[in-house]
Amino acid sequence: MIYTAILIVFMILTVLNLAFLPRLKSVSPSTAFVSLLIPMRNEERNVVSLIQNLKCLTHRSLEIIILDDGSTDQTSELLKKSIGDDPFFKVIAGKPLSEGWVGKVHACHQLSTEAKGEYLFFLDADVRIAPDTIEKVLNEMDRRRSGLVTGFPRFPVKPLLGKLLVPFQHFLVFFHLPLSMANYTTLPAFTAAHGAFMFFKREAYESIGGHQAVQSSLLEDVHITRLVKGKGWKATLVNNTGDAVCHMYDTNREVWEGFLKNIYIGLGQNPFMVGLCSLFYFIFYFMPLPLFGYGIISLQAIYCLPLIVVWAQTFIVDRTSNQSPHHFWLMPLASLALIAIMWTSMVKRLRKQTYNWKGRSY
Repeated sequence: MIYTAILIVFMILTVLNLAFLPRLKSVSPSTAFVSLLIPMRNEERNVVSLIQNLKCLTHRSLEIIILDDGSTDQTSELLKKSIGDDPFFKVIAGKPLSEGWVGKVHACHQLSTEAKGEYLFFLDADVRIAPDTIEKVLNEMDRRRSGLVTGFPRFPVKPLLGKLLVPFQHFLVFFHLPLSMANYTTLPAFTAAHGAFMFFKREAYESIGGHQAVQSSLLEDVHITRLVKGKGWKATLVNNTGDAVCHMYDTNREVWEGFLKNIYIGLGQNPFMVGLCSLFYFIFYFMPLPLFGYGIISLQAIYCLPLIVVWAQTFIVDRTSNQSPHHFWLMPLASLALIAIMWTSMVKRLRKQTYNWKGRSY
């Protein structure tokens, strides 16, 4: 079947593409001064484990600055208690959100003005990193002469919608983005980034005007990476799933709202792209499921092959990204969830409705 052959080609292309995705490697200590910058807004569930995690970092030429962005829960109290008198930490209070700014971007901008490091490492509060992560990233940045190193962490997921959509981030990037172009050229068109893990050379960050250059963006990670490339700097996308874990969402509602605010913007706010992507994933990644069912009922194995290939491709991505070894079974349903959220996000934007995130509307 031509249909199965196309899916096999997709799988082969994915395998070849992954050859251009570098992993972070163990290296010798570095003396480079790094500013680790963390925006926080209502993160009481993350504070204690985050501070414990950061106290284990082996890179000692370091300052850790945390911005409390108007939290209304116990974030501030827990920060004081968890940090104690540790000299590596500094906590600052965020200023009121300025008009025209997105909350996280505004917080990151304030953090950057406080930072003194040669390197700026923006990390989300729900990320935990291995003790030697900073040394590894510094080595990769130097080896590849990059102005920015970023990566999609491993995503342990609890809610059902999270199991469907969160690991899809790895699949979309590893399948659709030509990693050779992304990592070996400065062409802005070939760009992916994850805002939870952004490690800048200060010179590159300042050359674009920092987060102020993307102050109104809900997809600031991709947009700021494009600007870095536009200035002639390399931006290296690494496989950091062995060194960084991101507990992104705890509830189905958080998953839905988180993806809703980003996905249509990520498609360039282009209805044609929504239609094209929906058709693509319905035909190639959902339809194999009913075909498999028909093959089982009719005892015709040829109809089972497309889903087996889809599962194989997804399994390869999941293994590369240290995702659950059982996730690949969900790929057809994940494709339907992706289609649903693309259309919902587009309709909200076309109707000029707002996206809601952490008590703010955009």
